[in-house]
Amino acid sequence: MSNKISALILALLLFAGVCFAASKQISDDTLVDQVRLKLSGDPIAKGGAFSVDCKNGVVTIEGKAENNQQRDRATLVTKKVKGVKQVINNLTIGDKKSGK
Repeated sequence: MSNKISALILALLLFAGVCFAASKQISDDTLVDQVRLKLSGDPIAKGGAFSVDCKNGVVTIEGKAENNQQRDRATLVTKKVKGVKQVINNLTIGDKKSGK
């Protein structure tokens, strides 16, 4: 009987630990790093040169996008990062090479 009680207590402690870890908020710095990685690795967003900032889970993206598809994709990719609450997309449309 003692083994069953010990197993039950261990299971409850593990469950509580998982719940606590799941509710832990991700820091803004971590979110910035994760968003930058996702944007730079996305074949459409190609966001390696975008500026990314975060305040309380609200991510702001700035810089120049080549077209609307790239701009919209940057928002979509950013929204998918766990912990991002909102995306403010301040990307402007213009050719990176000519500065237009």
